Amino acid sequence: MTTLDIFTEPDGDPDTLANLGPLRSMAGIFEGAKGDDVHPVSEGSKRDGFVERYELQPIDRQTNGPQLFYGLRYHTHIVKPGEVETFHDQVGYWLWEPAAELVTFSLAIPRGQVLLASGHATADATTFSVEAVRGSTINGIASNPFLDEHFTTTHFSMTVTTVDDDHWSYEEVALLDVTGFAEPFEHRDVNTLRRIEAPVSNPLASARDA
Repeated sequence: MTTLDIFTEPDGDPDTLANLGPLRSMAGIFEGAKGDDVHPVSEGSKRDGFVERYELQPIDRQTNGPQLFYGLRYHTHIVKPGEVETFHDQVGYWLWEPAAELVTFSLAIPRGQVLLASGHATADATTFSVEAVRGSTINGIASNPFLDEHFTTTHFSMTVTTVDDDHWSYEEVALLDVTGFAEPFEHRDVNTLRRIEAPVSNPLASARDA
C-alpha cells in the first residue's frame, strides 16, 4: 500500500516572475481610466464609469506540502472620474499552480465580503476565467448578514485577457439575488489596464540577486 506524502515540500524556483504562467502579463502597477460598472439601484440598474489603479507584486513561492504556488499580491483602488472618494477597494492574491494548471483568485472587500475562485489554464494562455459559487467549500462566496440576505451573490466569474505585453483586460460578473427584484441581477465590471510601473522582484529573488 502506497502512503501519500502530504508533507514534503518541493524546492521550487526562487524567481516568482519567471514562473507566473498565465499571470505573467499582470505583474506590476496598472491604471485604467475607462472602466464600466453596472450595479443595482432601487430603480433597477445604474451605469458608472470608473478610474482604477491595480497594483500586483510577486510574492515568494508558497507550499502546502507538495502543492506549489507562484503568485501576485494585489490591491485595486477605484474612484469615479474626477472624484476622490473611494468607489471600490479590494485586496487579495492571484495564484498559479503549475502542476495542476490552475489559477486561483481571492477577493476581500471592506463591505464585508470574501471569495475564492479558480479555473484551469495552460501556462501560455492569453485568456482564462475563474469562477466561484455560493455554498461551495472549495470555490465559494461568504458575505456579511445584510449582504447575504438582501444582495445575495450566488455566482461570480472573471475573465482575464492579455492584450499585449503592457495591457490586460477583465470582465467580471456577479449574479445577485436582490430583495424586491423579480429576476437575478448581473453586476458587471469591465476595464482595460495599462502598465505604468514594472513589478518589484519577490523577496527571495531579490536576496539571491543582491
